[in-house]
Amino acid sequence: MSIKLYGYWRSTASYRVRIALNLKGVEYEYIPVHLVNNGGEQHSESYTRLNPSHLVPTLVDEDEDIILNQSLSIIEYLDERYEGEHRLVPEHRTERARVRALAQDIACDIQPIGNLRVLNALKGNFEAQQDDVVRWASHWIKLGFDGIEKRLQTQAGKYCFDFDVTMADICLVPQVYNAQRFNLDMSAYPLITKIANNCNALTAFEKAKPENQIDAG
Repeated sequence: MSIKLYGYWRSTASYRVRIALNLKGVEYEYIPVHLVNNGGEQHSESYTRLNPSHLVPTLVDEDEDIILNQSLSIIEYLDERYEGEHRLVPEHRTERARVRALAQDIACDIQPIGNLRVLNALKGNFEAQQDDVVRWASHWIKLGFDGIEKRLQTQAGKYCFDFDVTMADICLVPQVYNAQRFNLDMSAYPLITKIANNCNALTAFEKAKPENQIDAG
């Protein structure tokens, strides 16, 4: 199999790429990289050769002889490589920019602050307790969702952008998963909740859920 995805079941960045692969109908080999066991398998010598940043996901396309990190770059690569399938990033430049902006609201501004290594640093370097870590993550997700909920009021349909699933939805759904994990009250976000529910009704999203991965648990 030419496509390999190295990821972790609960990583929201890995979750995004799984959704994209499923939507594009691409068969791939999933190779778990456990971020906790044995001090974190992302730090192993073999994985470091693939991704010196010690992060997931990493996509390997053996046919194209390419190794990619960063979920948004991977998603756009897949969208262009398998362009005959469902388009995840619109062709029109204005819509394309809007989709990228919302995706980056999540992938650049919200998710990194709640990344596992940040949460571990809070506990390890700043003596934060688990309750503090949960409040930290929930706080930053709330700030991000406050803005996204307002933005969706002018553009959303069944999904973030009318009636087509895009990279924005691919980013939103894993972040909703994280919000629920960190006990954020989602009642303030009816549009985000509606869109996430609509997406999760699709097979591609269901198959990508963390609990449905071989390394879950």
